[in-house]
Amino acid sequence: MVFNTPIFFVFFIVFLLFYGLVFVQKTPRVYFILVASLVFYGAWNYRFIPLLVGSSIVDYYLALAIAGAVTLQRKKLLLTLSVVMNLGILGLFKYADFVLVSAGDFLQLFGVEASLPTLSWVLPVGISFYTFQSLSYTIDVYRGDMQPRKGLVHFTTALAFFPQLVAGPILRARQILPQFHSLPIPTWDNARHGFLLITSGLVKKTAADLLAIPAAKLFEAGEPISLLETWTGVLAFAGQIYGDFAGYTDMAIGLALVLGFKIPPNFRLPYFAVSPVDFWRRWHISLSSWLRDYLYIPLGGRDQRYRNVMITMLLGGLWHGAAWTFVVWGAFHGVIITATHYLGKLQLFAPFANSNSRLLTILKWAITFYLVLLGWVLFRATSIDSALDIIVNMHSFTGLPAAGPVAIKVASITVATLVLMHLQDWFVIARGEKFETKRWVFWPVLTFFLALCLMIGAPSEEFIYFQF
Repeated sequence: MVFNTPIFFVFFIVFLLFYGLVFVQKTPRVYFILVASLVFYGAWNYRFIPLLVGSSIVDYYLALAIAGAVTLQRKKLLLTLSVVMNLGILGLFKYADFVLVSAGDFLQLFGVEASLPTLSWVLPVGISFYTFQSLSYTIDVYRGDMQPRKGLVHFTTALAFFPQLVAGPILRARQILPQFHSLPIPTWDNARHGFLLITSGLVKKTAADLLAIPAAKLFEAGEPISLLETWTGVLAFAGQIYGDFAGYTDMAIGLALVLGFKIPPNFRLPYFAVSPVDFWRRWHISLSSWLRDYLYIPLGGRDQRYRNVMITMLLGGLWHGAAWTFVVWGAFHGVIITATHYLGKLQLFAPFANSNSRLLTILKWAITFYLVLLGWVLFRATSIDSALDIIVNMHSFTGLPAAGPVAIKVASITVATLVLMHLQDWFVIARGEKFETKRWVFWPVLTFFLALCLMIGAPSEEFIYFQF
C-alpha cells in the first residue's frame, strides 16, 4: 500500500472518518493509530509486523533500564545491547548476503573457489528507517538528552506511525514521541497546508515516474547511446530520485500534518546547493543529521574531520544498500566533502569560498551540481564498471551515436521537469502560507493538479527508497 494508489486513498479517508468521528478521546486515538499503522505495514507483508513491534518493545524497556541504571558501566552495557540488537537485525536482513558474496569473490582472487550459501531473505520494507529511529531513542536516553517516556503503546505507535514508517523521514524520539503523549488536535490551517504538501508530493512523484523512462534508457542500455541521451539519462535520474523521494516525504509530512502531527522537512532545494557540504544540509536532512549526531560527532567531529567525514559517508553510502556501488558513492561524497573543507582552509581559495559574487555563486552551483550528477551515476549504475563507462561517455565527444530529433525533445522535457520541480518546491516554501489564504484559488489549483496527475501518471507500486 503506497501513497499514490487508490487503495491508500480509500484507507486514509476511512481512517480520517474514524479518527475524527469515532475515536475522539486521546487513548483510543493512540490505539487506533497503532492498529491502522500495523494494517498499513501488514498490507505489504504481515509476517514482519512482529519484527517491528518486537524492536520497539525491546528498546522501550532497555531505555527504561538505562535511565534507572546506577553505574555508567551498566548503562553502557544496556546501550550496547540496544545497538547490537538493532544493527544485528539490520545486518542480517540487509547485509548478510552482500558479505557472503563479497567474501566468495575475495577468495576467488587467490584461486580459491568458494560457493558460500546465502540467506536470500526478503528485506523488510522501511527497516533502515525505523531501526535508526528506534536506536536514537536509547542513545538519547543514555546521553541524558531526554528522559524515557512511560507508555509502551505510545512508543510503539510513534515508531510505527504510518505516514513515515516505510521511507522516513527518520524521526528522533524527542521529535515525535512527545506529540503522541499530548496528541495534538487537528486544525484546519494544518490540514490545509498538509493537503498542499500531499498534492506537491504527488506532482513530484508523477514527474519522477515519467523521468524514469529516459533514466532507464541510459542505465539499462545494452549498447552505447548518444552523448545527449547520456546526459539526459543522468539528469533524468537526478530528477527521478529527487521527485520520488522528496515527493514521498512531502506526502508523509502532509498526511501527518492533516492529523495534527508535525514532522521536520527532509529536503530544502538540494539542487540549489553551492557546495557538497551545502548539498548534504539540503538532501535527506534526517539521515545526514542522524549520521552527524550519532556517528560523526561521537567519532570526534572536527578533531579528526577528514577521517570522520570519510567514515561517516562510507557508512552513509552502505546504509543505502548492500552493493559496492553504494559504498563507492559514499566514498565519492566523502572525498568531495573533505576536499571542500580542505580547499576552504587555503588562502588561495578563501575569496572563492567566502565571496558573495553572483557570478562565483553560479560557478559554485555548477561545480556542485556536476559533482552530484557524477555521484548519481555511481548510485544508479548496476556495477562500478558500468558507472565508469557512463562517466566516460558523459565526456566523450566522439565515438558515440548521433542524437536524433526525439532525443532533443526528451532532453528539453527532462531539463524543464527538473527545473519545474524545484520551482514548485520554492513556491511551497516561500509562498505556500500566503497561497493557502486565497481559498477561491487554492482548492481549484489543488484539484487541477490532482486531476492532472491522475490523467498523465499511473499509480506506481514502489518508491525508490523502499528498497533501503
